[in-house]
Amino acid sequence: VQLQASGGGLVQAGGSLRLSCVASGRIFRINVMGWYRQAPGKQRELVASFSNTGTINYADSVEGRFTISKNNTENTVYLQMNSLKPEDTAVYYCNAVMSTVSIHVAVDYWGQGTQVTVSS
Repeated sequence: VQLQASGGGLVQAGGSLRLSCVASGRIFRINVMGWYRQAPGKQRELVASFSNTGTINYADSVEGRFTISKNNTENTVYLQMNSLKPEDTAVYYCNAVMSTVSIHVAVDYWGQGTQVTVSS
């Protein structure tokens, strides 16, 4: 089981980027998919999450600018980031709480991280 993230890059302030993350492998159930970020010298923080019950959470700092969505059929989660600010610069990590076919216990899985850089 693995998560593959893509879509990061360099953008000017006010611009937009869209991140994608695909979960693959012998997945039994995905409980939550979401995005975290970690800026240099700071702790990793939740950006947005989307549960299998439909609950969506956003960090206060991105509310109204970022939108999380998912495609359950393709086990994919997206993060549309608009009105980007220099303080959004960070490595963004895809996260999923999911169980596998062989072990029906939900645990955290992480993608490899994708760099988002917003220039002023």
